[in-house]
Amino acid sequence: MKITFLIHNVYGIGGTIRTTLNLAAALADDHEVTIVSMLRHRTRPRFAIDPRVTVVPLVDIRPDSPDAADPLLAEPARVFPSAEQRYGQYSRLTDQRAEHHLRDCGADVIIGTRPGVNVYVARFAPPHALRIAQEHLTHDSHGKKLRAQLARHYRDLDAVVTTTEADAAVYRARMRLPGVRVRAIPNSVPDPGPLPAGEPSQVIAAAGRLVRGKRFDLLIEAFADIAVKYPEWTLRIYGAGTDRERLRRLIDEQGLDGRAALMGVVSPIEAEFAKAAIVASASDAESFGMTLVEAMRCGVPVVATDCPLGPAEIVRDGVDGRLVPTGDRHALAAALCELIADEPARRRMGEAARFAAARFDPVRVAHAYEDLFTDLDATRHARAWARRKARWRGRAGRALRRLRH
Repeated sequence: MKITFLIHNVYGIGGTIRTTLNLAAALADDHEVTIVSMLRHRTRPRFAIDPRVTVVPLVDIRPDSPDAADPLLAEPARVFPSAEQRYGQYSRLTDQRAEHHLRDCGADVIIGTRPGVNVYVARFAPPHALRIAQEHLTHDSHGKKLRAQLARHYRDLDAVVTTTEADAAVYRARMRLPGVRVRAIPNSVPDPGPLPAGEPSQVIAAAGRLVRGKRFDLLIEAFADIAVKYPEWTLRIYGAGTDRERLRRLIDEQGLDGRAALMGVVSPIEAEFAKAAIVASASDAESFGMTLVEAMRCGVPVVATDCPLGPAEIVRDGVDGRLVPTGDRHALAAALCELIADEPARRRMGEAARFAAARFDPVRVAHAYEDLFTDLDATRHARAWARRKARWRGRAGRALRRLRH
């Protein structure tokens, strides 16, 4: 089977890129897999890519590339939805390249990985191909205008795949998609393999984009409470982003210089997580929670805010980690202090975390996708009929409303 992933920019860094590469490598055991990168801004990808996976960049935006001089690159996109966050990075050239590639790629399955490129899949994938949209964000994180734009196109898909059951339920309730399967399949994270044994750690680690929604400020403030009780413990935060300077100032204001540190980007992160005693997440919202799974796969217990929508489907409170109320500095500090004070509990939770996280192994996730492909192929005609009936009912309803007025 030929499987094509359509991704924004495989040459960058991010959770969607990591999980796409993990899944592509697992599927490459039995299938011919291609990753189509809408954009290319550097010579080599930052993440390692399985050599069995073919990478096809569509628009090269490096300054010295021929595409940089193409006049279509300066024209705004007409197909990519205007309400999508990345709209400013798309153009008539990306529209054109996506159309030409998808119509001629010969793939049996085409999987989009963000809302705008999912529209390309819906518009341009050949009729015989299964069209699947992955949603790595959540339904409610999209604005009203974008949801309306997506609903028009998502009706032409075969499936929408969310990362959590909770988000799948929201899509089923709020976006009417007759004939379209809405399924939850989690992101995949590989086993990091044997990890070096060392002395018991006194480090709390966290990782992610340094943006306000991740609430690293709340974590720093909670750690300020911890630092008074446990002066030998330290906090390490990995990542980059627009909030870096504000967080650096907050560390100084809280008197945590030398105790809390912004470590920059480290990839892969597993080696750093393995050095920690606890991994923490204080986010206001998560579509999934990749860092939680990465920590658990290293045998490290996690303390996370019970935010919508991902952590509660990853962490079992009191078994392989702790869940605390969102935005509650004191609850976050208290949960961390409980684990700091109880090394046997940390060890038990870490062992349970590594065992539980095996369900996110790329091979298991690949099998879930293969089951979805089989179901979509077997129900193709029935779902097409459901879609046609819904369109007829819609036209009849609109005609009736016009007659009444």
